[in-house]
Amino acid sequence: MSYLELSIEERASIQVGQAQGMSLRHIAQLLGRAPSTISREIRRNQMAQNGYCARYAQRQREKRREVCRPARKLLPGTERFDLIVHMLRRRLSPEQISGKLKTMKLPDLRDAYVCRETIYTAIYALPVGHLRKELIHCLRQGKTTRKPRRGEVDRRGQIPDMVSIHLRPPEVSKREMPGHWEGDLIKGKNNASAVGTLVELSSGYLILAKMDDATATSAVAGFSAALNRMPATARKSMTYDQGREMAQHAKITQETGVAIYFCDPHSPWQRGANENINGLIRQYLPKGTDLSAHSQEELDAIAFELNMRPRKRFGFKCPIEVMSELMAKYHESPSTIQ
Repeated sequence: MSYLELSIEERASIQVGQAQGMSLRHIAQLLGRAPSTISREIRRNQMAQNGYCARYAQRQREKRREVCRPARKLLPGTERFDLIVHMLRRRLSPEQISGKLKTMKLPDLRDAYVCRETIYTAIYALPVGHLRKELIHCLRQGKTTRKPRRGEVDRRGQIPDMVSIHLRPPEVSKREMPGHWEGDLIKGKNNASAVGTLVELSSGYLILAKMDDATATSAVAGFSAALNRMPATARKSMTYDQGREMAQHAKITQETGVAIYFCDPHSPWQRGANENINGLIRQYLPKGTDLSAHSQEELDAIAFELNMRPRKRFGFKCPIEVMSELMAKYHESPSTIQ
């Protein structure tokens, strides 16, 4: 079985687990890892005085990876590079060149094959000058810069100090106590506008938050304002995906007192309530429209209408009824819920 290295999210969970006094075996169980993996990670990456820090551990891992990185396969001045330049000048695409090299048997070049991404990388890594300009012009797109292929982009580590969903208090999953939320953004035309969505797990109660855009700064302002409209009993935790808009999640916690937990990558089912309500919201805020055109008052009206819809799982009570009952039960005035 091949070893899967720890992600930045898992390292953050180790840091939090240690701060909470968890044993290494308990942390390993939460992460689905062997205790020896957690022990080795802490031993290799802890700081001499300050103990284990996820961000420091991630930097250490990146330094080791840089040292171990293999040499580039395609360097200017080599026979293989000259052959590929010749093919590019004949207007063959990197993919065609890669496929052709796989079938060629060259006595003076024992291993001519390179993949298309290696060819693209070699071209765009050339210093600014005539050759780079010529070869880029030979490409069909002819763009002076190239974005990485979508499937190869790794966005882990863009959100500092994430706390894993696996470290949430058990009461969140039980959905019995009020104050635990799932959050998300729905985006408008060309991703230029956004609306924050928050659904409370024990009641299904919905809040919509107007955002200036989909940036982290807007997320702090929008979600903080929305959560602070609720009584303190209803502000305990929020579960979110690993969207970059949550890069400043610590500020939201600081302004609202709400602890934020992050789902595993590509795991929308870990925020099932929010995913379901987003489908209903799209009846009012269709995809491809400019969401900035809606005022906070209009968003409140949409949320109120959805909060008045009866739900089967609550015996056909509506979320606003359930939330009011929960607030009364836990000594908050129902008038604080709108």
